[in-house]
Amino acid sequence: MIRVSERLPTILVLGTTQTLAWASSYYLPAILGDAIARDLGVPASWLFGAFSASLLLAAVLGPRIGRTIDSFGGRGVLSASNIVFALGLAGLGLSPSFWIASIAWLLLGLGMGLGLYDAAFAALGRIYGPGARSSITGITLLAGFASTIGWPLSAWGLAHFGWRETCFAWAAIHIFVGLPLNLFLLPRTKTVGEEHRDRKPHIPMDRNMWLLAIAFALAWTVAGAMAAHLPRLLEAGGATATQAIAAGALIGPAQVTARVLEALVLGRAHPLFSARLATVTHPIGAALVGVVGGAGVPALAFAALHGFGNGIITIARGTVPLAVYGPQNYGYRLGLLGAPARIAQAVAPLLFGLLIDWWGFGTLVISSGLSVAALAALMLVRKKIQVDEPATTANG
Repeated sequence: MIRVSERLPTILVLGTTQTLAWASSYYLPAILGDAIARDLGVPASWLFGAFSASLLLAAVLGPRIGRTIDSFGGRGVLSASNIVFALGLAGLGLSPSFWIASIAWLLLGLGMGLGLYDAAFAALGRIYGPGARSSITGITLLAGFASTIGWPLSAWGLAHFGWRETCFAWAAIHIFVGLPLNLFLLPRTKTVGEEHRDRKPHIPMDRNMWLLAIAFALAWTVAGAMAAHLPRLLEAGGATATQAIAAGALIGPAQVTARVLEALVLGRAHPLFSARLATVTHPIGAALVGVVGGAGVPALAFAALHGFGNGIITIARGTVPLAVYGPQNYGYRLGLLGAPARIAQAVAPLLFGLLIDWWGFGTLVISSGLSVAALAALMLVRKKIQVDEPATTANG
């Protein structure tokens, strides 16, 4: 049994490097996107299209990256992500045209596949085996501040130096902070034997796999849509621009609050309970603003409820497969389950943008329906626990 105090250095390292990875990739276009598109002479929608393509690339590569972590551990993969992120960010900063910038975004997509949550969760599964749940919660608790930290830093860099210099600064942080942390401070894990490494694992798409893939894809559709359009939706429901922005600012703290609750209270229950709870908070909030209106306190309550559920479902994506199937081939399984969710996350902003143009505030009926469908899928998942060989523990 590994004590919490022994895990804390790993949690702090991965929490820090995950914050850096999310802030300098997924959260970057929200601040720099318009300026990049303007300087390159293209519509902003083109730039965000390149960003969506990077998310799709990360989804396609996810299973292969997960298999690599299952075989070799996560330290090398996560360290490589810092190098790839730095190359992509430097390439973006140097881009003379949209097409070169698109190549840079594909590099960033590779970096996201190598270095965001799925890779970090798989690394923890290799280090701690079935007991990785608390560590997964710990790193998501820290990285929940990625937008809170990343958006102001990117905005400050844009205002004082420009978007190109901001990209260079993020690249430098990856090389001089992220890379040493991942490379030198993450525990080593033993490499799987060659006879197992060369054979592609067979993971049948059984009932639980299909249900989990559907549930996470639906949940991530809602998360991706709200990340892009929540203020606009609330304004369509009667909120002022100031109220909508204030409501959006609550999502980050709500996510962190939910993860603290997961660590202190919900961790005693099966992860499926947490996952199911996460899918009901968005519909409850939507019903509230649907009845009372989208202005004032109801808007704040909706944002808080949505953020609460979003904070927990992020953890559940890593903890539920571990609890149901065990640590064997955990990284590969995460890659398979995560691919539909990442694809949904990539296309959701465009689809919901069209829905809002057509239906306005009524679009919350669609997002709530998707959340309820995710709950239905999770209710059908069996809590079976597959007994596997213990995962290789830290070795130095």
